[in-house]
Amino acid sequence: MLTPLGLSPSFGFGDRLGLATPGHIQALRDVQQAMGCAILPVFAQQSVRENARTGRTPQQVLDDARRAVEAVGWEGPWGADADHLKTPDDLPPFVRAGYTFYTVDPGAHVDNDADADPLPVLREKARSLNGDEIAALYLNLETDFGMFDEETLLRALVKYARAVRHAVEMYRRLCDLVCGDFDFEVSVDETDAPTTPLEHFFIAGELTRAGVRFTSLAPRLLGRWEKGVDYIGDLTALDAELAKHAAVAAHFGTYKISLHSGSDKFSVYPLLVKHFGGRIHVKTAGTSYLEALRTLAATSPALMERIWILALERYEADRATYHVSADPAQVPADLPLTALLDHFHARQILHVTFGSVLAVFGPEIQAELARNAGAYWANLRSHFRRHLEFLSYPL
Repeated sequence: MLTPLGLSPSFGFGDRLGLATPGHIQALRDVQQAMGCAILPVFAQQSVRENARTGRTPQQVLDDARRAVEAVGWEGPWGADADHLKTPDDLPPFVRAGYTFYTVDPGAHVDNDADADPLPVLREKARSLNGDEIAALYLNLETDFGMFDEETLLRALVKYARAVRHAVEMYRRLCDLVCGDFDFEVSVDETDAPTTPLEHFFIAGELTRAGVRFTSLAPRLLGRWEKGVDYIGDLTALDAELAKHAAVAAHFGTYKISLHSGSDKFSVYPLLVKHFGGRIHVKTAGTSYLEALRTLAATSPALMERIWILALERYEADRATYHVSADPAQVPADLPLTALLDHFHARQILHVTFGSVLAVFGPEIQAELARNAGAYWANLRSHFRRHLEFLSYPL
């Protein structure tokens, strides 16, 4: 049943080709049967940016997921996520299609300079942001994860106040458009610097004060959360920081934490469960596309070779909107096609060039995967079973 998933633990299976849902369902069933996993699926998840690059509409994404759910016989609840919505104009196509989950990305309204601005500059900026009113609420407020002094409060206010206002506007617009309940997420993960626990508190507090019923919040966490590869950073430091973020979430008790760029972050999943229990949502996107390419490398090496050549040509341009560090020079010239998907640099190059590849080879890729659907779903089943086993939160 397509429905909001609320505060249940959940997992977003992004599918850029519209063919992956049967493999996702197989992985989820495996883990449910073996471990009693309580994670609920979001089978339709795509951002405005992804739709533009794949040439698919919100309706097509949802229809592809629904057909697979019906064909495979999934009878449990599942969701549909309109991801990384940036403006009110982004909303109507997803609302008309019947999405149940709306992720607002107010990153364009975040003042990234606030992390380095001197105190006089922060004071000046705060004057246009109702700084006095907000100071009365937060200044010298002591919490289990720190206290707001003037500087920490001003940095939080200047950095995030406009972003919060934009999220509130988007929420109110959705309330006007959507008939019935929906899941609402605020994502500030694509910003220059991490969200501190006190900034997390400020965002959650201001959203709550504005009457926003948000299901999940995605802060920008410590370290590097690059596409298609495991976490890059100090896990001990992240562990300590997640404990503070968990204390913030527990203080409010009304939402779950959301991990974006969640694909393949195997070293982090146990920490999420440790600190947040079942109050988690994890988003994956391009890793299903990479499993499609893994399938092609075995079933159609000539096509995969052409895909790899184009990916190398397009990488520098296509990487602009992603946080990645792949270097084409680090990929051995004689690396077998079947090994590209397990090589850090090659994997990222293939991940971020999906739009260019689908624009040229989309019909060929679709046809080849349709002929080898069983192999594709087997690869997805194996790959996502590993994700879900690490994230399993028992019933």
